[in-house]
Amino acid sequence: MVEVFKTNVTEPHHANMIVERIHHAYTNYKANFDLEDCDNILRIKCHEGNISPSCLIELLKNLGFYAEVLT
Repeated sequence: MVEVFKTNVTEPHHANMIVERIHHAYTNYKANFDLEDCDNILRIKCHEGNISPSCLIELLKNLGFYAEVLT
């Protein structure tokens, strides 16, 4: 399963910190950012189970960032 989010993350060091937090909190998720994209994409892959968009949105919110599911 893959879920893609539009974010307001623009700095690589913020993206790296967020990816580390996601990997720590959700060990079965693989996360990466595409900050070259106009939507500052956060892509989450999960080979086992489902992805919880609301939990990821809340995690980013708690870190001071915005995310929404990109349709």
